[in-house]
Amino acid sequence: MTHRLEPLLNPASIALIGASDNAGRIGGLPLDLLTRFGYAGHVYPVNPKYQEVFGLRCWPDIESVPQSVDLAVLAIGAGEVTPMLRRCHAHGVRAAIVYAAGFAEAGEEGTRLQRELEEFSAASGMLVAGPNCMGFANLNTQAHTAFASVFKTAPMQQEPGIVSLLTQSGNVCAAVYALARRQGLPFSQFINTGNEACIDFSEYLEYLARDEHTEIVLGYIEQLRDGGRFVQACRELQRRGKLLIALKAGATDKGAQAVRSHTSALAGDRRVYGAAFRQLDVIEAHDFAQMAQLAYLATLRHRSAGRRVAVLTMSGALGAILADRCIVAGLELPELPAELQQVLRGGIPDYGMVGNPVDVTGNVVNDPGFVRAALGALATSEAVDAVVVYAPGYMLDRMADALAEVARAHPRLFAAIDTGAAQCRQALRDAGVAVFDDIGLAVSALAPFLLWCDARRQRNGKEPAALVEADAQAAIALPCHEAAARAHLQHFGLADTSRHARDADQAVAQADALGYPVALKIVSADLPHKTEAGGVALQLGDADAVRNAYDRVVAAAARHAPRARLDGVLVQRMERGVAELIVGATRDPVFGPVLTVGLGGVLTELYQDTAHRLLPIDAAEAEAMLRELKVFPLLDGYRGKPKADLAAACRAMVAVGQALLATPQAAEIEVNPLLVKEAGQGVAVLDALILPISQSFIDP
Repeated sequence: MTHRLEPLLNPASIALIGASDNAGRIGGLPLDLLTRFGYAGHVYPVNPKYQEVFGLRCWPDIESVPQSVDLAVLAIGAGEVTPMLRRCHAHGVRAAIVYAAGFAEAGEEGTRLQRELEEFSAASGMLVAGPNCMGFANLNTQAHTAFASVFKTAPMQQEPGIVSLLTQSGNVCAAVYALARRQGLPFSQFINTGNEACIDFSEYLEYLARDEHTEIVLGYIEQLRDGGRFVQACRELQRRGKLLIALKAGATDKGAQAVRSHTSALAGDRRVYGAAFRQLDVIEAHDFAQMAQLAYLATLRHRSAGRRVAVLTMSGALGAILADRCIVAGLELPELPAELQQVLRGGIPDYGMVGNPVDVTGNVVNDPGFVRAALGALATSEAVDAVVVYAPGYMLDRMADALAEVARAHPRLFAAIDTGAAQCRQALRDAGVAVFDDIGLAVSALAPFLLWCDARRQRNGKEPAALVEADAQAAIALPCHEAAARAHLQHFGLADTSRHARDADQAVAQADALGYPVALKIVSADLPHKTEAGGVALQLGDADAVRNAYDRVVAAAARHAPRARLDGVLVQRMERGVAELIVGATRDPVFGPVLTVGLGGVLTELYQDTAHRLLPIDAAEAEAMLRELKVFPLLDGYRGKPKADLAAACRAMVAVGQALLATPQAAEIEVNPLLVKEAGQGVAVLDALILPISQSFIDP
């Protein structure tokens, strides 16, 4: 089925309104590019000042153009745009690109002009890209609609394009294109979104996910307007085996706004974007050079690679440096199997390493037969997924024939790092070997790419977690107090042993039933944080202590917030465990429901050791989140300590996420702390909170 953006991104005919005969002006440069590079479609310059521009007949107005065109490019002022769009629409034009600035980015009048444009597009159904947009280029058809001089200066592309650029900045689009073309990357689409008045980043990405001429997308993101659509577009990329490499600009910390719970502070804008990228198999880049190098690796199509790397060098020192850089970046350097080491030892002196990294020493290049045998053994070993070779200058030249031959014969990713001036670089690239001239840049590209390959292989078509239906009794009225929050979470599988008591006698009876020592906490929908209100009493060892504590916490809470509604206390048995976690689900303004897990208790915001996922998740994803935490060793028997009940912790995380998804009126659900006990003993909810979408708390 044809995507609705087709006339915009693959037009069969183009009208340029505001045409110029000067290639240095924005109304002339696209015409220069269209004629220079041989666009085969119909081109209609429009401007009453000219009879002809760039060898093309120039029409006085859009109404004079002898056919309905797919795309109109508007090189006119902001105030003229919407009236011209109306005329284009009346003439049958299907889509338009608006170059002009002076819209929403330019104050009150600009905002009015953009609103007028948006209303026209919505009412007419006409596609409008921009405004404040540099324009596009389809490099496979040479449909140049961008006023970008980079197409004149970048190396000319001969082969069909498979890489598409999608950015929220025209200048970034041009800069990345120039850099990537110097790497020889073949481009399909050049897209910058402008103000996104009518078409946003996610809709363009949706098009590229389905575009048969796009295998790799380089994306620059400032802020997504439709996170749900972005997620679905990324899922489509995943299904089709395509790759999005994204550079996200800016970091917004929502923590200053999060005065009622820890979760919002921990699940800040930047963290959620990063989590979404990882979950959706998006590689996050940190600069333009890394983007280009990652795309270069992806064009080699070694998608079966993984994180296990063999490093082969001419120097023990360089082997150690590369090993350190790879491991710090998340890759693994496994010890090579004994039989492989034996093959390597056949040509490597005793003072050379064969375990991994492999130090073949400088003399080995004098034995091409051994080089071929060693590389072939690495290429066929089940113990590694990729091979990185460091051989500077003439040493790489001496190895080149063997390396190229082995790379062609085996589907193993080979990368060569040459810090000299080897003559064989292009020959190696032609053989499918990735060639880098810097160790740092090589690892910064190889590590995220190999980790992406590994994650993709592990997912192996696995569908995202499904929402578990809650029973009809799971409905809850909000705002609510903690006792109701705990009862609600029980419907989703999070067990709770606390008891609600509405007077001192009930509190004593509940404590007797639970067993001492116990804790009491005030129950109030108006007091989300009880400790500050004096509403908590711990380590109560007998009935008299419970009775006295009941009166004390109720009186303290009443003094702290005289208008607060008080509904007795929660009685909880004092529990011991291995570690405390925070488990919170919140609604991100871009991506929607998100789960956060981290170190719980009073140190939560100090350490900022958290992991995040878009919801829903399953137990396997929950465990992956726990393993991302720096404190994970505390859950895994650190220094002889008992191992934590990971399975129970994962079930609790899934339950909190499912509860938020099934409670549309809830803004956040937080369990902090969640006490994780020893393996086989489960977890204990020490505090639970559900915040509605809008809630006002009682001020003290």
